[in-house]
Amino acid sequence: MAPNRILASSGGFVTTPGLWGVLRPGGIMLEALRLSGKDRPRVCLVLTASGDSPEYLAGMYSALAGANCDVDHLALFTQPNRVVGEAITRADVVWVGGGSVANLLALWKLHGVDDAMREAWERGTILAGVSAGSICWHVGGPTDSFGAQLQVVTNGLGFIPYGNGVHYDSEAGRRPLLHELVKVRTLPTSYATDDGIAILYEGTEPVAVIADTPGATGTGPAAYRVELVDGEIMETRLEVGPITLS
Repeated sequence: MAPNRILASSGGFVTTPGLWGVLRPGGIMLEALRLSGKDRPRVCLVLTASGDSPEYLAGMYSALAGANCDVDHLALFTQPNRVVGEAITRADVVWVGGGSVANLLALWKLHGVDDAMREAWERGTILAGVSAGSICWHVGGPTDSFGAQLQVVTNGLGFIPYGNGVHYDSEAGRRPLLHELVKVRTLPTSYATDDGIAILYEGTEPVAVIADTPGATGTGPAAYRVELVDGEIMETRLEVGPITLS
């Protein structure tokens, strides 16, 4: 039986060269499709965090049009467009979009999406997503769900027993807040991703760092482990490739 796998990211799609604003799957989304083990995987888009934005949804369908996969979506606004359990559990890959993770978690609980996600994960469905679609699988993390000032959510699904930081290199307030939250034990040991980077978890442990585009090791975007050691924060940079922690 395939291990339970989650790709938690700050990316997933990249701009098509020469076509400003036109997206295509990046290395992260392509890895999610490959991990499914299917020649033509079924992808379910879940864009709850954006209020099921029609523009966002259209962009995702367009980006995946040439990716040799069958695409469907689960919307909750203004009412579910599908039977929640069927929509999630029949997918080979579930991709969760960005937006408000606080709103996502509230609506998922209300409509039973949280339980459907756990069932799918335990059956081997690849769960993946960006930003809110990364934090949601963890215990919690810094978020702008409540306004311009970053705050914390601690009621994530907890499939992954760590905290999570996203957009680590592009939004200046996120790194220091994650450090503080781990230091005061609001969050446990946490993993964070720069833009265009994902962490692959097998079971509940991180096993690899995936990038949307090739980058220079040591200078390009990366992932990070943030932990409390003897009362002080230790941040460990995790390069693209297999994760080896001593």
